[in-house]
Amino acid sequence: MIRYALGRFASLVISLIVASIVIFAVVEVIPGDPAAFMLGVNARPDTIAALRAEMGLDQPLIARYLSWVGGMMQGDFGMSWTYKTPVADLIGDRVWVSLPLAIYALILSTIVAFPAGIYAASRRGSAGDTAIMGATQLGVAIPNFWFAMILVLIFAINLRWFSAGGFPGWGNPLAAIKALTLPAVALALPQAAILARVMRSSLLDMLGEDFIRTARAKGLTRRQALWRHALRNALIPVLTIIGLQFSFLLAGGIIIEQVFFLPGLGRLIFQSISARDLIVVESVVMLLVFTVIMVNFIVDLTYAAVDPRLRVRA
Repeated sequence: MIRYALGRFASLVISLIVASIVIFAVVEVIPGDPAAFMLGVNARPDTIAALRAEMGLDQPLIARYLSWVGGMMQGDFGMSWTYKTPVADLIGDRVWVSLPLAIYALILSTIVAFPAGIYAASRRGSAGDTAIMGATQLGVAIPNFWFAMILVLIFAINLRWFSAGGFPGWGNPLAAIKALTLPAVALALPQAAILARVMRSSLLDMLGEDFIRTARAKGLTRRQALWRHALRNALIPVLTIIGLQFSFLLAGGIIIEQVFFLPGLGRLIFQSISARDLIVVESVVMLLVFTVIMVNFIVDLTYAAVDPRLRVRA
């Protein structure tokens, strides 16, 4: 198990190095001069040059990359050119919106998807299976931003059960959770549909394996064989989807945060790109990439805990 974990950790480090190079290169090739953009079209060339020197844009690309990576390794993400605030402070304020939202949405999707997928697999071909698969197909097809606007129309405008947007902060946890409920439901719908379909498909594959037939031949009922043997072995692809979903929910909620006016990381990236605040874009995207890679690392370790064959192969 230790050798397996060390191998996955080495892969994690290599992925982070490659990701940092790609992120820095992609952001740096965006057309336009941030200094000229900030000062406006009537700015004098010497003023632009002075601002470029202050922002460090006059240094070679390699020196800027090494300075950026070295600062992140020490917890220094740089200074925002637009907000005149350390990027770490901006991230610290926004992550407490995006992270709980992603966790909330993942919990909702898992709570819905697991029972639905297990029920559909255990009653393959029945009316209940057909209904669940039809509902999941609809959930995958509906865009989450459209579903978010429908939720606002019904529950915020007509019923007035929730607010249409904004975030009150965590001073009142109940109010904060209530403000995140509609965005979490909007994010969770397509993820729950995908997860339920994967759960059903994986379970059906396991139920057709020889070890399930052997368990049935020893006297176990279909229900007992499903819960004792098939479910655990079916979790491998499901864990993969859950890990990918958490990464998507954390990094891909930009549109939902815009719909509900949530001050999260997604909205920060959108505003920073509009303002050409490159240091914020680079740092936030790198943080999200680090989170995605860490989640995949944890999922890989969970694989080894669920399936001992991976430890043997390692």
